[in-house]
Amino acid sequence: MSAPSFGAVSLTTRLAALFAATTSVLLILVGIAVDRAVSAHFDDLDQHDLAAKLVAIETLLATTTSDDALAALPGRLDDALAGHESVALRLSIPARGWQHAVLEDRFDPQAPLSPGLRGAVTKWQDNHGTPFIGKAATIPVNLSETVAAEVMLGLDTSHHAHFLRTMRLQLGFGISVAALLAAMFGWLAASKGLAPMRRVTATASRLSAERLGERLSERDAPAEMRELVEAFNGMLARLEASFRRLSEFSADIAHELRTPVSNLMTETQVALSRSRSADEYREVLHSNLEEFDRLARMIADMLFLAKADNGLLPKPAERIALEAEAAALLEFYEALADEKGIRMEFTGAGEVVGDRLMLRRALSNLLSNAIRHTPQGETIAVGVHREGDQILLTVSNPGEPIPPDQVAQVFERFHRADLSRSRHSDGSGLGLSITRSIVEAHGGRIELESNATRTIFTIALPEDR
Repeated sequence: MSAPSFGAVSLTTRLAALFAATTSVLLILVGIAVDRAVSAHFDDLDQHDLAAKLVAIETLLATTTSDDALAALPGRLDDALAGHESVALRLSIPARGWQHAVLEDRFDPQAPLSPGLRGAVTKWQDNHGTPFIGKAATIPVNLSETVAAEVMLGLDTSHHAHFLRTMRLQLGFGISVAALLAAMFGWLAASKGLAPMRRVTATASRLSAERLGERLSERDAPAEMRELVEAFNGMLARLEASFRRLSEFSADIAHELRTPVSNLMTETQVALSRSRSADEYREVLHSNLEEFDRLARMIADMLFLAKADNGLLPKPAERIALEAEAAALLEFYEALADEKGIRMEFTGAGEVVGDRLMLRRALSNLLSNAIRHTPQGETIAVGVHREGDQILLTVSNPGEPIPPDQVAQVFERFHRADLSRSRHSDGSGLGLSITRSIVEAHGGRIELESNATRTIFTIALPEDR
């Protein structure tokens, strides 16, 4: 079985590991800085100690001005170095064949100190692995004549090295403990911080078409998660509204289809209940044909809306003069308007890029709706004008106003503002929904304004696409 990839690791674990790694890196960098600072400090101390002892030796040699003083020099050196068991010394005066040494075996024969490099510092380890730091110098001595004294001085630094080793071990242990604590606290912080995500997951797992009313609380969500919670709640609200509309749409479809189907079944059963003449059967078939035509139009409208929902409508591709399309439709509806005693007038002009048949259908739906709801003797006004980079097409008719609480739902499928406006209507309630889909397919919008005197539909289309 292959090991899980990093992508499969939980976000909480990733954050905890990130906290631990970040803490470790920072503490390691701090530890390195502290180690270097302490090491440099100890080097300064050791060099200062070496320099002080060299000064002391120079002082002793400066007072050595006779052979008797030279004979007494070893004792004076031992006294000066009393209590400094960590100091190694080799002092020689080659011109006199004189030499004195303290812990001479501690000097490294492989890396001898060079008397010519006064002030130079050398580090080495003796045969026992003890670290030393040393200096070499040549000092003049005024005996009966001036002779050169060669000094090699070494200082045991094992106590500093031991301190550094202990400190490094403690730093390593402290960094390890700090990394574990950072991982633990990071895991706790990430777990608490990601609690809203777990609630989102829990809520999402409980969702179904019957349980879309659940919402996440925004009060205890951290600032970084509030937008996610708000977006999730907004998504649930939209889903709930969509499922509600879908449920209502399904019920409306069943209701709208039931009427013509019921009429067809009733008329057919009546026709088959007894023998009838050819003319009577022909009359029943004509009546059935009307119901079939109504069913066909309803099914075609629903298929059109389904194409619109899935972005399958034709793409607008030709320039259309709206005044020409409006004039043709006004001429088409002229007979129906005259029959109802309604006048129609048109003003304005404007061109848009679109699909001629779809735009004609949208305007036809608005005109048909206006004629249906305009009282006898009144006038329907159709106008086209430019506003900025848009062309506005308006259809205005007097009549009974649409209640304000119904205005937002007028474009919903199978919706009718109220029964009084549609009791004599033979429409399916899909016309305005189709109109909105056509307008949106052209990159435009449709709006409705209804008051006590007039109802105005406004289509806004981009002049150029």
